[in-house]
Amino acid sequence: MSGFVKGLLRLRRGPWEMLATFLIALGVFMLMQPFALALYTWSFLVTLAGTVMFIIVSHFPE
Repeated sequence: MSGFVKGLLRLRRGPWEMLATFLIALGVFMLMQPFALALYTWSFLVTLAGTVMFIIVSHFPE
């Protein structure tokens, strides 16, 4: 198993913060793209989920 997956399974801050940051970036990308209305529709929820996840994960141990 890779170090990233081991970090996720052991609830370490680094991998979870990376995942939350990716969700935030994905949500912003979905918000700014002009092609698919379905992506735009879900963009706020994806960004919100990433933000809440980042806040929670910031309390995990190093």
